[in-house]
Order: sequence, then C-alpha cells, then structure tokens
Amino acid sequence: MWLSDLRVVLPDEVLERGSLRIENGQIAEIIDGPAPDPTVSAPGLIAIPGLVDLHGDMLERDIQPRPGALFPVALALFELDKRLAGAGVTTAYAAVSFAWKQDDLRSMEKAAEIIDTIHHQRDNLLVDFFVHARFEINNPETGPVLAELLDKGRVHLVSVMDHTPGQGQYSNIDKYVNFMAKWLGVDPNFIEENALVRMKDAIKTAADTPRNWDGVRGVIEVAEAREIPVASHDDDTIEKIDRVADLGVTISEFPVTLIAAEEARRRGMHVIMGAPNAYRGESNTGNLSALEAIKAGLVDILATDYFPAAPLHSAFKLVRDGVLPLHESVKLVSKNPAEAMDLRDRGVIEVGRRADIVLVQEDVHPRVRATLRSGVPVYWDNYMAQLAPTI
Repeated sequence: MWLSDLRVVLPDEVLERGSLRIENGQIAEIIDGPAPDPTVSAPGLIAIPGLVDLHGDMLERDIQPRPGALFPVALALFELDKRLAGAGVTTAYAAVSFAWKQDDLRSMEKAAEIIDTIHHQRDNLLVDFFVHARFEINNPETGPVLAELLDKGRVHLVSVMDHTPGQGQYSNIDKYVNFMAKWLGVDPNFIEENALVRMKDAIKTAADTPRNWDGVRGVIEVAEAREIPVASHDDDTIEKIDRVADLGVTISEFPVTLIAAEEARRRGMHVIMGAPNAYRGESNTGNLSALEAIKAGLVDILATDYFPAAPLHSAFKLVRDGVLPLHESVKLVSKNPAEAMDLRDRGVIEVGRRADIVLVQEDVHPRVRATLRSGVPVYWDNYMAQLAPTI
C-alpha cells in the first residue's frame, strides 16, 4: 500500500511531499515525491509516527468515572482503546496503581484485576497496550504482589511513588489542603480551624516518617532482573534523584522542580513530563512547568497523564509557538518514549520499522484523520473514507 503526497516527519527532517510504501506491517520504502501508483493520495496531511504513551491515568477514571460508580474493567478498557486510537496513540502504557490497603480502585486486588484484564484482552485491542505498575513506597505490602506479576510478564514499566503530602508533589501543605478541598467540592474557609490544625499536623507527621527504601530496593531488583525499566515519580530534590539513580532508576517521571529535572538529566535519566502541563504552560498543582523544562532542554518525553489528546496537540503547539521544529517536537511523543522502553521496532518513520503511522490535518487544533498500527487502519474517519473508499 502506498500513502502518497504527504508531509512526512522523519527523525531528522520533514519531507514536504513524500510517500510511504507499507508491506507486511512494516515501512518498506520512503520516497521524496509522489508515489507511482498510490493507494491513498492525501495532499495536505502530515504523516507522523504512531504516538507512544508511557503514563496514562485514564483507565482508572473510566472504570470509576464518579465516586462509587464502577464499570466493568473490560468495558472501560475497550472504550479507552477507541479514544486513544482516535488521538493517534498506537502504543499505550496504562498506569495501574498499587497504592492503598483499603478495598478501593487502587487496592492490590483491583490493580491485579486490571492488569489481568489488559493481559487477556491485548490481542483484541486497537492499540498496543502495556502495563505501567505504580508502586506506592508507603504500602510495602504490595511488593510481593507486584513481584509475582513481574514474574508472569504482565508488567512492563514500574514507577516508584510517594504521594505523602508535605513533600514531593504536595510539599506545600496549605496548597495541598486547598487542592483537596477544591477536588472534593469543599470551601476550605468553612473547615474549622482546629480541624485544619489537626489535619496539617497529621500531614507533617506523615511527611517526616522515614521511608521504607528496603522495600523499594526489592521491587527495583525484581524489575531489573527481568529487564523492566523503573521510573521515579514526582521527584523534588537533588538528593531524591541521586538516591533513586543509585538504586537503578533510569526515568524521572513528572519532576516537580527544575533542580530535580536538571539533576536527572545530569545523571543520564530520561525525563517525562505531562503533555497537558506542556500544552497549558503550567502545572495544575503549581509545580514545575513542562514548557519551562522543555525550553531548558530537560525533557525527553511527554505523556498523556490524564488527557489522551494532549501529546498530539502539545507537539504541534510547540511548533506553532516556535519552541521546537516539528521533527523534534514529534520525538517527545514517539521516538524518545519508544527508546526509553527499548521498543526498537517503532517510534520513527523509517524503513524496516513497524508501520505505526498517524495522518494529521494541521490546523489551530490538529485533527487525526487516520491511525495505522502495523499498517492496519485502527482509526479512519469520514475524510479518509472519501479519499480511499475501498481500503
């Protein structure tokens, strides 16, 4: 199959009028100019590599879109799968949290159920799904469960988290209280002063409690033995980066300060930031701006975080705003995350790679017209149906 008359985004340049030949699920040929006998001629569209997302929280939100309103995991997975394909994502690491001891969406039992569902449904999905297991440092009891899932080959990325307020993402206790009050729809001005004092004291006590780094070390050792990459989440200090880097962590995910991102870069770690943060130019919790970090040359990778469309729109907005050329901005959401996961068969438009390709119509809000995974259309809108009604 020939896709012709496209702007083709290659790793180091953009062909203004190029064509791609796809054969047996791979890119077989790339030429500068129109194809001799095109299957699809799509002038005005841009061909970019299929997007590779390493951190998406959407599945948990689809399972429980409102408190207490639970839907079957498989149903939520199928619906998210369609949205991701329509957003140009061809490889997705679904974030699954092993966070709490109580029986809720982030319990050990629910996390294991979600992972098992992804494993059993992978062959039925439009997008190539992997599992990003999020290990909460203050819940070491989940370590053996995670180790068992790693042994079964059902976890493909591990991140170490510490969401204890009073440090990390929520180092400012007043901001944390206001954030949670807003999240829960409560006016913090109506919370009794004594209750606020007790709450802040409890937060400070939890933040000052020593962490169980032996448990973290054990999880990292299990992952390393199976050549599974490990990330550290919400890094805030040079000391935190150095500690996790010495333990074998290779990715700093969503660093919350510039100095942490700088140290991660110095230690040779990949740095992931949220694409919604990059698009908006600010963190919704008042931490490090992804845009600022990109301009400082500190960011390798952008992730969906909580909004599937954000990577595509962020990549194009960086070009419109003069921050990066198109072939460089696209690497943040394709080549770089693929390399961080050692997925050498995808992430770039190059002969011999998987034909994971997205066709985009550029506008103020770029629009995905088609998504191909291994050369097979998994999203093909009405515009493409008119161009190629028989494909």
